[in-house]
Amino acid sequence: MTETLISVVIPAYNYARSLPRAVESVLAQLHEAAADLLVIDDGSTDTTPEVLDRLLVEHAGRFRAIRQSNGGLSCVRNRGIEETSGRFLVFLDADDEMAAGALAALARHIASNPETRMIIGAHWSVFSGGKRSLQPVKPLPATVRQRVKGYLLDKTVSISNGACAMHREVFAPGNYPEQLRNVEDLPVFAQVLARFPCSVLQQPLALIYKHADSMRHDLHQSLAAGTEQVVSEVFSSRRMPQEFHDLRQAYLAQRCLSLFRDCYSHREYALAKTFYMQALRADWHILGRWSYLRKALRLLFR
Repeated sequence: MTETLISVVIPAYNYARSLPRAVESVLAQLHEAAADLLVIDDGSTDTTPEVLDRLLVEHAGRFRAIRQSNGGLSCVRNRGIEETSGRFLVFLDADDEMAAGALAALARHIASNPETRMIIGAHWSVFSGGKRSLQPVKPLPATVRQRVKGYLLDKTVSISNGACAMHREVFAPGNYPEQLRNVEDLPVFAQVLARFPCSVLQQPLALIYKHADSMRHDLHQSLAAGTEQVVSEVFSSRRMPQEFHDLRQAYLAQRCLSLFRDCYSHREYALAKTFYMQALRADWHILGRWSYLRKALRLLFR
């Protein structure tokens, strides 16, 4: 029996309209690699169950589906890890699309780079008007410390779900934190960069659709995740090697700045001011980051 090389997991929560596009983008290329597809309906309250049933009939025997009570993305992804057998996993959001040729490109890359445990690929950003913008992937920094710092602080290392594949070994230090309903991928990506060999693939692996109602822009969930909870998870001893814990304070400031930016863009100016002050208390060096300081100064005149 052929070993499954890549398992694609699509978490679906109230994305009935876009789910067929995501599913069919994967099914169209399953024959190009030793791959399979699992869709997990996370307790959707729209017509996702009916859409999924129809897809199962139209593509009988070509993929599996599971329905569970709503638990959030971390819960779904952890279930996906348990329910699949592929050496590598790709988590594709239900509102996105796998790029043509992605599975074949990943299979070739894995064969050429057997030591890699995370493959970071390029992707297309797709905007509401249909315009596309290619997001290339930068070469990874030379040292592990530079990679961790580049991801958490400098934003020179960018990773997008759907446009990366992770070996199941990388989840040994810790799965997705189920107490986080937002930014749940941050601790996982950080631990992989800190503990495992990684590589980049310039071919686009996904089309990532930008829209206002995306869970990526859910301010309520971002606020619920907070600052200390996220920072503590990223820097938990089981995830992050002790040698990188000196980055914790700077990352706390960065997390506060992220929430400052989110609140500012949602016109929650009082909250934005609070998070900027928290960032400043955590690390006064943020005063040198003009894009944030400019917004903070504007708040003084409101």
